[in-house]
Amino acid sequence: MHALRHFYPSALLDAGENIKAVSEYMGHADPGLTLRVYAHLMPDSRQRARRAIDTVFQRGSQEDHGPQTAQ
Repeated sequence: MHALRHFYPSALLDAGENIKAVSEYMGHADPGLTLRVYAHLMPDSRQRARRAIDTVFQRGSQEDHGPQTAQ
């Protein structure tokens, strides 16, 4: 049960659920407690973080140089 209690909020936070909602679901008055205790890295967190940064740089590159076209 203890592992499930850690998995549930971690999975919700990883999926993008609002911290205030997760905190309420867990019965916490302070969302900071929820983050400190239950915001574990999920297995694909690093890969998603890399993709997010790659996307930002790709968008920035296209805005600076215009759309990429095949020649």
